[in-house]
Parts: sequence; structure tokens; C-alpha cells
Amino acid sequence: MSIVLTELTRRFDDVPVVNHISLEIRDGELFVLLGGSGSGKSTLLRLIAGLLEPDEGRIELDGKDVTWLPPQARGVGFVFQNYSIFRHMTAAQNIEFGLRIRGVPKANRSQRVEELLELVGLSGLGARYPDQLSGGQQQRVALARALAYHPAVLLLDEPFGALDVKIRVQMRQSLKEIQRRLKVTTILVTHDQEEAFELGDRVGVIERGHLIEVGSPEALYHYPRTEFVATFIGGGNVLVGRAIAGQIQLGSVTLPLPANAPRHDEGAPVRILFRPESVLLRAEPFDARCDIHVLGQGQIRERVFAGSLQRLRLEVEGLRGVRPVAPLPVYGQHTTLIEAVQPSEEGHLDCYAPGQRLWLGIQTYHVLEPTGLKILICAGESPDMNAAAEYGCRLAQAAQGPATLLAVAESDSAIALARDRVEELRQRWLVQLPRLETRVRQGAIADEILLEAQEGHYELVVLGRTPTPHQMDLEPVARHLLEWIELPVLLVPQPRSPIERMLICTAAGEPGKSDVLFGGRLARRLGAFVTVLHVLRSQAPQEERARAERHLRRAQASLEALGVRCQIKVKEEPALQHILSEAESGDYDLIVIGAPGPRAPYQFRQSDMATQIITSTTRPVLVVPLVE
Repeated sequence: MSIVLTELTRRFDDVPVVNHISLEIRDGELFVLLGGSGSGKSTLLRLIAGLLEPDEGRIELDGKDVTWLPPQARGVGFVFQNYSIFRHMTAAQNIEFGLRIRGVPKANRSQRVEELLELVGLSGLGARYPDQLSGGQQQRVALARALAYHPAVLLLDEPFGALDVKIRVQMRQSLKEIQRRLKVTTILVTHDQEEAFELGDRVGVIERGHLIEVGSPEALYHYPRTEFVATFIGGGNVLVGRAIAGQIQLGSVTLPLPANAPRHDEGAPVRILFRPESVLLRAEPFDARCDIHVLGQGQIRERVFAGSLQRLRLEVEGLRGVRPVAPLPVYGQHTTLIEAVQPSEEGHLDCYAPGQRLWLGIQTYHVLEPTGLKILICAGESPDMNAAAEYGCRLAQAAQGPATLLAVAESDSAIALARDRVEELRQRWLVQLPRLETRVRQGAIADEILLEAQEGHYELVVLGRTPTPHQMDLEPVARHLLEWIELPVLLVPQPRSPIERMLICTAAGEPGKSDVLFGGRLARRLGAFVTVLHVLRSQAPQEERARAERHLRRAQASLEALGVRCQIKVKEEPALQHILSEAESGDYDLIVIGAPGPRAPYQFRQSDMATQIITSTTRPVLVVPLVE
């Protein structure tokens, strides 16, 4: 039986947990839904089973719309992670239960129970109660019960999560054999990548309610399209270089841009993936005649024994200026880390030690699809909203990322006007931004912007604000977004030229890392010069000054590692006066500040520094939340 999902959506407290998912699962296929905790995978399974109702979308089983049918009318078997078998019933009685309430004659029930006990490897154990069975045996009972009435679809929600490693491997083998024998269409939900690779005919990767990619295990591992899948599945090295004259420039290293790689504009960022097992290590330089791309010489920073393998991390100087996506760089690190895997055979263990210098090379690498900063641009009727829209479009063009123009209509009668407004803007920018999209939502402006930002997987929100003389507080829409959204928000009071100079106002320690890193990422894409400004408390103790100095050194190292030109400045209180004075004297195009933390309502009020900076300048201000 085939399963077809169309724009399936489910929200909890207005937060989309399953977000417009469309998917087709073939008849007899074993499909694995892979994702982390809170990604929405179990919710999607419950929607298919009928245990939850969708807010939007449609569910079809074998061509029949079952979206609003109760679970018992769908012909679906469900196996839960915690087994959910009846403790007061024997294994046989548990398996028989569904057949009995459906009115199946006793003789037929008994025959079916014996068939299923043999099928799942429990023949002769039907009279035992759950507390007389092992965890693996109890899970087999749950599987047999789900199969009792010949379901057309089998749904498994992390069925092996509570089992130990050895039993889990055995259960995976058993499940695959049973599924192949019965040819029942199956969806299995898991966070275990090994389980997904071993069982799935195809695997779908889900994150924050979005179905990111679907493909065979081999294709997702070796040839992922997106950065998320490349870094989520398996270990991987993902580096960002530039497309220059048909090649990939990675610091001092040049690689050919493969003919079958996705198209990249000249000068655009290029992200390449190579797995740790494909990294070649040599004590001596590689022979120039070999078909090997040399990354340079690196120093072993860490070696971890992992059974049959040993995992190495090496610092490579020759890749300075390359943005590493994975492994994630340590804050303040100026070198690039590369992960490699080597066998743990006897004789190999002594070959590698921290501090040792080795040459690194690769023979194969994969180019990911081009992307950039995904920006939500809020367009409105007022002049400040139009300024934000124009500014956001210029930013999206420079950042080379996808962008969406959003208009919010507060009533039915305003929808047509809102649609015309964003379409007119889109037409003006279509040549420079061919991927520019438009969205129109109806409702309260702040709420709809927040929902769109959550549902659309955006990385930055651009919002206009009216610069009012002697204004002491934020407009309600801006304040609501800043208090509740978990994304950077760029507030634009009036049009500015392209961003060429950025002022990052940073706090020392953890709170200041997010604004430096996000600001640096933006500056790299825009080619902007950055000043990192820190304001010390008056008569700050030496310990506080030392901590600030360490933070600024690391901030500078992080920015320089991204290839961002920067300088450091330190002032003493009053903070607001120095920030505004520096912004004016340096004629900065953008001010970057951190949001008050921890994030909670009523943070953005007149008294906090972020509000005072925003309301005291006519320059665009980017507010970056603290990343947990």
C-alpha cells in the first residue's frame, strides 16, 4: 500500500512541529524517518496513524483519503518504543487482543497467534507474561500484535531504543526479514543513523518539522544536497571556499570544480564535503604525479581510539581564511580542523600521536548545492517597511542567499493589496534576485511574522522601524519579535548604502560569542570591514579586564579565520555614549549587538542597553540572540 502525504502540517501552541511535509512512500517499501530529538518525526508517525489530527494537509493510503478517519479505519499497525503491551496478559493474549475485539472467531485467532509467534521467533513462549520475557522478546510481542490483523501499513516509533546494542542488532535483522517476507509498507522512526542505513530502502532526514532530504542511504551519505544532511549523517569535513575561474579556492589550496557540480556564480561560496575515511595521511609530501589533491601539512591535535578505528583531528595552517562548517571551529581558533579516520590494527596505533605533523590529501570530494543566508524581509505599507524591503533585497543580493518578501494583511479585504505590493517589489528585484519569493499571511502582524520565521527555516529577519525623535521605547511589533523570536533580527529605520563597515558591540565571554560569529559570517559574505568594540565597566577589576582581553583576542582570531578584515577597540563606561559615538565617527553601515539573555518576555524595555542603542540611532541595528 502506498502512502502519500501532501503539505501535512501540525502545530502545538502555534509552533509548527510538522511543517508542510509532502512525501510519497512506495508499496512494500521500508522507509526510515531519521531525525534528532524534537525534530517532529514521531508526530508525523502519529498523524499517519490517526492518533493526531493535522492542522493542514492530506494523508492518502493506497489512493484513499484517510486524513480524518479514526485509527481503526486505516488498516495501520503501530509499534511504540515502550512496547505498550498489557502486563496482565500473556504473550499470546496480547497478540490475540486486537483480533478478539474485531470479532475474529476463536479458531482463527489461535491459528493466527501461532503463526505470528513463529514469525517473530517466540514459538513455545505464548503462555509467558511480559515480566517473564526479556526486553527484546517483549518488543517481538508488540511487533506480532501490530501484525495480527494483516495491516497494510506498519508504523514503528523508535522500536529498539530501549534495547541494548546486541539485542538491537538482532531485532533489526529480524524486522528486515519479516518485512521482506510480508511485503508490508513500513515506516520506521529513529535517531540512530546505523539503524537507518541498515534498514531503510530510502531514508528521509527531518529537522524542526522540515523534511530536508530523501534518498537511498548511500546517496545521502556520499552525495547529500544540503549542508545539514552532510553534517548530520556520519562524520564529515565541510569547508567553504570560493568559485574562481572554474576552480574552488580554499585558502592557499585550489581544487577543480567538477563538471557535474551544481552551478556556482563567479566568486560565490562553494561548500565541499569529504568524509574522514577519505582523508589520506603521509609523513612525507605526496608524489606530485599522484592523482591526489594536497590540502597541506597539519599537526595532530587529538587522537581517539574507537575500537576498529582511530579518529584523528588535525590543525591545517594552509587552509587559513577558509570557513569550516564541520568540524565546528573552537571560538578563537585561527587554524582549520580536519577529521581523519585510520584503522586501529596492531602497528597502526603507534603511528599517530598528538603533536605529530603529517601531509593531508584527498582523492574525492562532493560539492553541495549553493546556498546563502536565508532571509525573511518584512514588507509593509509604511515608508519604513519599504526601506526595510529595499535594504533586505540589497542584503540578500550581496549575501547570495534565498529571500522571501512577506506582507501581512490584517483583514480579508487587504489581502489583494498586500499581494500586489510584494509582487511589485519582487518584479523590481527579479533580475538581481531570481530566487526571490513572496508570501502573504493574514492576521496580527507580529504573530504572523513570528510564525513565518518559524515555519520557513529562516536565518535572518529584516524589519523596518520608524525613527521617531526622542523615542524611548520600541514599537510593539519590533519588541514582540525581539522578545520571542530565536533568530537574528535586523531593524532598518532608513535606507543605507551597501554594508561595507560593521560595528560589533560585544560582551566578554559566552554572551559575546554569538554576535561576533554571526556578524563575522555576514561580514564575510558582504566583504565588510569589522570593528569589534568592548566597553569595560569603570574601575573594572583586573580579572574582568583579563577576561575581556581573552575574549577580544579570540574574537579577532575567529574573524580573521573567516577572512574578515577587522580591528579591536576597548572603551570604558558610559557604554551607550561610546557605542553611539563610535557608530557616528566611523560612519558604520550596521551595528551588531547581542540580545539580553536569557531570552524571556519583557527583556526589551527602555532600561536595557539593546533598546537604548536601537532607539538612539538611525543606523540599521542587528540584534543577535544568545545561542545555547
